[in-house]
This record gives sequence, structure tokens and C-alpha cells, in this order.
Amino acid sequence: MEMTSKVAVDDGLLASACAMADIAGKTARKYFRTVVPHENKQDGSPVTIADKAIEAELRRMIRLNYPLDGILGEEEEAVALDSDCIWVVDPIDGTKSFMTGMPTFGTLIARLENGAPQLGVIDIPAMNERWIGMRGVPTTMNGSACHTSNCRHLADAALYATSPDFFEPEEAVLFETVSRKAAMRRFGGDCYSYALLASGHVDAVVEASLKPFDFLALVPVIEGAGGVVTDWEGKALGIDSSERVVASATPELHAEILQHLKG
Repeated sequence: MEMTSKVAVDDGLLASACAMADIAGKTARKYFRTVVPHENKQDGSPVTIADKAIEAELRRMIRLNYPLDGILGEEEEAVALDSDCIWVVDPIDGTKSFMTGMPTFGTLIARLENGAPQLGVIDIPAMNERWIGMRGVPTTMNGSACHTSNCRHLADAALYATSPDFFEPEEAVLFETVSRKAAMRRFGGDCYSYALLASGHVDAVVEASLKPFDFLALVPVIEGAGGVVTDWEGKALGIDSSERVVASATPELHAEILQHLKG
């Protein structure tokens, strides 16, 4: 009975998260590659009418179905972060990509239980691709199980970062050291780079200047695909984690990258 109950709960969470991703994707596609009104936030980053509309709808759905859960999102104030369960949402991860017609933007949805990410969704609406990770369950991409690559050495790795502009000067030096040792380094991708890592196409992603809503949904997806994702110190990611994240296809590759990031 206990096992059946747990499966039912997980199925309900999964159904809710997928319904949220469906709504987010529909709204994003409505505005994508149109002239979308935007404004700049205090930190200088842009926010569009699509970002705001998606987050408002996701919050409404969470309040309706999980009224006791906390909510942390990018565009509105946090709610009840002392709750045992917290939803963390990024309505459009990669707003600049979205605004400039690049299809690599996505919606990120996570649910934390007692501070640990248990459910994560990376939805890429422009390409109708969705990765789902749940703690203890293999990650899927559009319903089929996916897995990270077997890359164990940085010299063989394809390494990504969204932009060199996101690194502070001292971080940029460390990133340069790591990325120049890789077989290939590329920029761009936003959350799509992490999704491609979960499917074995990208071997590592190294980034800084991230917020919890940028990375918490990635954790179950990458771990459920066989990969590793931590901060630059090798610590598990949570709401209070640093802004520096590294994800790798294998534990061996991750350990090598972390060694270089220590300076």
C-alpha cells in the first residue's frame, strides 16, 4: 500500500508539472518571433509580457493544486519559502534568446521537498522537446529514457556556457583555464545546454551568475540521466546555493573540472 501511494503521489506531481509546462509552452509560442513588449529589471536583464504571463499562470495553478506549497519564481515575490515543499519556476529561461528569435529558451519547473529538488522539467516549447527528471527515476526526453555520454576526460569533452559575459573577472580566468582544456567549447544554449547534456550530446556546462530558478529544475533531470551537477565547490544545489554551477556527464569528468575550478 505504501508503494502504491507513493507512485500515485509522484504521478500526480508529474501530471501537474506537465500541465504547467503545456500552458507555459502554449503562451511562449504565441509570443515567440513577434514584437514582444519588454522592460529592463533593476539588474538590467529584460523581462517580456510573455515572462510575466507565464509565471502568473504557473503560480495560479500551483496555488489551486498545492495551496500549502511555497513558490519561488523569477518575476514575482517569493511565497512561503518556509514550507516543506516549494515550487521553483523560471517562465522563460533565456529571455534574450526568446526576444531575438533563438529557439533555445525554455521553461523550468522544479519542486523541492525539504530543500532537495525532487522533480524537474526542462521544456523547450519552440522545438516541442521536454525533459523530465524525478528523484530515483530515469530521466526521459519526450517520453523516452535518455542518458548522459560516457565522457570521462576534459580533453575529450564538448563544454558549453551560455555567455562569457556572465563571469566575474576571477571566474572568467578559471573558466578560460577549464574550457581551453576541453576538446570543444561553445557558447549559447541557456537551459537547452543542460537538456542536451542529459541526452548525451553535450558533456559539460560551466556557468556563473545563476539564480535558483535557473538551476534547480536541472538537478533531477541531469542526475536521473546519469550526470552530476553541483556548485563550483562540489556541493549539492539548493535554494541557498552559490550562483556558480557545473554539470558533467560523468563523475570522473566532474571531478576533473572541479579540480581546475579550484584554481
